[in-house]
Amino acid sequence: MSATTEHAARQHWHDAWLPDAAFRPLGSRRVLVALGPEAGPVADTVVAEVRRATRLFGGSFTVSTADAPVEADAVAEHDVTLVVAVRAAQVGAASARFAHPTTDPNAHLVGAASGGTLTGDASAPIGEESFLLGRRDGRAYVVAGGHRGLLYGLHALVREGERAWAPGEDEVFDLPVSPLRMLDHWDNVDVHPVMGQVERGYSGGSLWFDAGSVREDLTRVGAYARLLGSVGVNAVSLNNVNVGRTEARLLTDGLPDVARLADVFRPHGVRTYLSVSFAAPMTLGGLPTSDPLDPDVQRWWAEAADRVWAAVPDFGGFVVKADSEGQPGPFAYGRDHADGANLLARAVAPHGGTVFWRAFVYNHTQDWRDRSTDRARAAYDHFHPLDGRFDDNVVVQVKHGPLDFQTREAVSPVIGAMPRTRVAVELQVTQEYTGHQKHVCYLGPWWSEILRFPLTQNATRTVAQIVTGLPGPADVDDPDGPEAAPRRAGGVVAVSNVGDDAFWTGHPLAQANLYAFARLAWDPEADPVALLDEWVGLTFPGADPRVRATLHRLMDGSWRTYEAYTAPLGVGFMVTPGSHYGPSVDGYEYSPWGTYHFADRDGIGVDRTRATGTGYTGQYEAPWRDVYEDVATCPDELLLFFHHVPWEHRLQSGTTVVQHVYDSRADAVEEVERMVGAWADLAGLVDDALHARVTERLAEQLRSATEWRDQVRTYVFRKSGVPDASGRRIY
Repeated sequence: MSATTEHAARQHWHDAWLPDAAFRPLGSRRVLVALGPEAGPVADTVVAEVRRATRLFGGSFTVSTADAPVEADAVAEHDVTLVVAVRAAQVGAASARFAHPTTDPNAHLVGAASGGTLTGDASAPIGEESFLLGRRDGRAYVVAGGHRGLLYGLHALVREGERAWAPGEDEVFDLPVSPLRMLDHWDNVDVHPVMGQVERGYSGGSLWFDAGSVREDLTRVGAYARLLGSVGVNAVSLNNVNVGRTEARLLTDGLPDVARLADVFRPHGVRTYLSVSFAAPMTLGGLPTSDPLDPDVQRWWAEAADRVWAAVPDFGGFVVKADSEGQPGPFAYGRDHADGANLLARAVAPHGGTVFWRAFVYNHTQDWRDRSTDRARAAYDHFHPLDGRFDDNVVVQVKHGPLDFQTREAVSPVIGAMPRTRVAVELQVTQEYTGHQKHVCYLGPWWSEILRFPLTQNATRTVAQIVTGLPGPADVDDPDGPEAAPRRAGGVVAVSNVGDDAFWTGHPLAQANLYAFARLAWDPEADPVALLDEWVGLTFPGADPRVRATLHRLMDGSWRTYEAYTAPLGVGFMVTPGSHYGPSVDGYEYSPWGTYHFADRDGIGVDRTRATGTGYTGQYEAPWRDVYEDVATCPDELLLFFHHVPWEHRLQSGTTVVQHVYDSRADAVEEVERMVGAWADLAGLVDDALHARVTERLAEQLRSATEWRDQVRTYVFRKSGVPDASGRRIY
């Protein structure tokens, strides 16, 4: 297929951050690609990307393979060299002087590409996903440890644009901090009567399921896989964690379709996973039980795993939601979560598979009158006692907060409470509680706070360090300390926000959340505002400077703006039950779901202290157990998550709780009004269809924000009886 025909075939969806123009700096130059001796589908993708770019923009393209290698002097004839090499080190470095030479067929190209600063003949291996990106004497180069690293390095070069050929010298070694960067899709094979084709999906239908089967045409799935590969996502779970009857059969009758999807993702370095039902031995296998200690059940899972890996040899593993919100699990047999997870882990272990066992377990049939039961406590109470009992190929997947992806909640203590267990943090890219992709809500800053949060070891080891297995300062300072043994990496996981909408994410600006998740999973220390700027530059290449400035104006602080007109000070769940969209201040207050705010005439908030409340603060290590316990030191933004306080309690900011609610809601709506005006000024400066879609979404955001403002302010006044000191109208 020619480049022109290929582009025409995909014009019914937006290019997102991979428009053709982003490849112009690369495609207009002379490019050499030197593949490794075991080139496969990912290598083919690199070659296809470079070939396409050079055809579009007039450059030239040379490929070197193990069967047809080029000599080192060929590098000088090219402006760009992309080379797979097992090793690369600075000339003269100790690792280069004392390591054994290599027989890598591309070793001779490393020094030539780097202008002699690197040698490919010695040093430790670079790593399959790692790469060096450099520029010297007007030339750019990528030296990667494997073909996935070459793909990631290629796209790092694309992100650099013309800067990659700027005067001077520069060299950066880049590698993913997390070995697993995964997106969970909540897609249903059948259309669910309540949740639709995609549960909590706000971007149309599924990309690969359509009314009971996998689509025949997977062209767009390939385009999606390309987006993911370009930003380093390396795993995708294909179906909803709430596994229905038809979805369960992906493990058996549906395996040929799973294999088809795996074939589409594989060339972009993405492994496929399935969500499976714990009850599958009964519902699919006809057994009378799913007891994890039953030999027949163990045999059934082992045989099921054999069939899966026979169909998809590089299959990743299973994702499991068990004993949660009605999903079956080991509790039915008097077993615990370690028993359940290890059952599946032992079935997949011979194939190198992994089981992601979600820690989202709580009582969803609570009595709202019972204040001793606290949903926030549940995951810790269930999983902390099991630390050390999970097999090595089990990852306990923990939501970033103890409740459910609220706009603001404390970081879950479970993440730091299981040092002998592999733990992954789960984020939510789909905007279930942050505006359904009808509201501008750039979540990069929130995720950055979570990943950088110093959770353990006296607030020195961050969430990112825990889930990626990186050592914290205490490990370095005290190698014989209580956590001297390194933590094993789990990963960074998120619920996807894409669908078959023309703009992928419903709201075009919500694409930035998918992009930011991937880039933060790669490097949790990345600046989320810089990542937004990166996304803008790729998505709107060559745009008028006003476009970049306006997008930052709309998006930099949009998460805090959303927070400011919705539930205040960490209280959470003031949303409409079921849909979770729009305000319903008491919507969950008397429900069995355990999401309460306990507002009365005297105050608001949930007492989670050890002294007088549910004791949840005791699940944290120092210093947070005491910081959160004391109303004087608890951060304002989490005050009502941890404490029930009077309406006229004075915050650390100096204002009272009641006045904070009045002011923040009103100020936030004024900010949304300014956002609407700023976007309107971009008419004619961005694609008309994109401008129209964002305009329509901003109008809904303003309507909804106004509704939030009026309902929350009125509710607080009617409960407290305290007037708004500013004199603004309350209904």
